[in-house]
Order: sequence, then structure tokens, then C-alpha cells
Amino acid sequence: MPTELPNERTIRAPGSMELDPTAEGVALDETRRLIASNKVEGTAVYNRKGESLGTIYNFMVDKVSGQVAYAVLSFGGFLGLGESYHPVPWRALTYDVDLGGYVIDIDADRLADAPRQGPDEDPFADPAFGGRVDAHWGARRSEAA
Repeated sequence: MPTELPNERTIRAPGSMELDPTAEGVALDETRRLIASNKVEGTAVYNRKGESLGTIYNFMVDKVSGQVAYAVLSFGGFLGLGESYHPVPWRALTYDVDLGGYVIDIDADRLADAPRQGPDEDPFADPAFGGRVDAHWGARRSEAA
């Protein structure tokens, strides 16, 4: 499930190992277009009405393509108790500078009905779990997934 960014352009030659073609150095935290994974984790997620849905727990990167496949949204619970984790397609999230978080065009009921996992569960041990995620969000998994 590769993510397509708006106004994306090539910043280095294909196959190049060049990390920063602008010679500003290697980013470790955040730049205008890049953000470190540890800064994404814990970021709030809102619906289009600006209502809080939860936070980004983490995100999963396709090992072959290097693209973020989905974000795991932490939803519900209080102080870490009763939380559930819902994989949502990364491309469904957009960052809102004014809110300081990601926005997804769903309501809490649709999120609550989405495939989920508990804190100590491995849902992908069930080969059908990915299909349920795709069916719920209307996505097709890539061949590499």
C-alpha cells in the first residue's frame, strides 16, 4: 500500500545512494518534508470534524518497497488500559498543521468496527487478518505485502 505524496518530485537520481542532494546533512529529527519515526509515534489523529480519535502507536514499513504500508492507531482506553490497536492505510492520513496531528476521513463508529488487535496479540499470525483490514478500508495489498 504505497503512499503517494502530493507534489512529490525526485530529489536524487534513481539508484543513487546520495542521502541529501541539498548538502544540508542527514536529517535525524525533522525537515520540511521528513519526520523521524519517533516523532510520528504519539501524534494525535482526528476525524474531519476535528474530534480526537486516538494517536499513532507506530507505523509499519514494507521491507521490500520501503514505503509505509499502514499506521497502527491506538484507540480508546484510559492510561493504556482497554486500548485497541487498528491498522489504517497510511495513505488515508493527512497531516493538518493547524491541528498538529493527522486527519482521517472516518468517524469513531467506523474505526471501532475496524479490524483490531489487543496490546499483546499478533493478528498477522492469522493469514486472513490482512484481508479483513483490506476489505474494511477498501484497499488492495501490494504483491510484496
